[in-house]
Amino acid sequence: MTSAQMRAARALLGIDQRQLAELSGVSLPTIRRMEASDGNVRGIVDSLTKVVEALNAAGVDLIGEDAPSLEGGRGVRLKRPVRRDEA
Repeated sequence: MTSAQMRAARALLGIDQRQLAELSGVSLPTIRRMEASDGNVRGIVDSLTKVVEALNAAGVDLIGEDAPSLEGGRGVRLKRPVRRDEA
């Protein structure tokens, strides 16, 4: 999960960092550090797992790079930017 995915997931759910911390059982400072990561979220695997599970239980489907989204429902996916010579 990237930090951008984490922020987007919160936005889709309409929750703030404090609420995500409560849902996941992870401390607020840990959530803040995770979201401040550049690119992939860095942190203790157990904490990251708790956050991913909490987001999933709340209804967010985190889609990995090149992975299909088969669950249906509404969502957002960031596409790779198109280079000018490909357009």
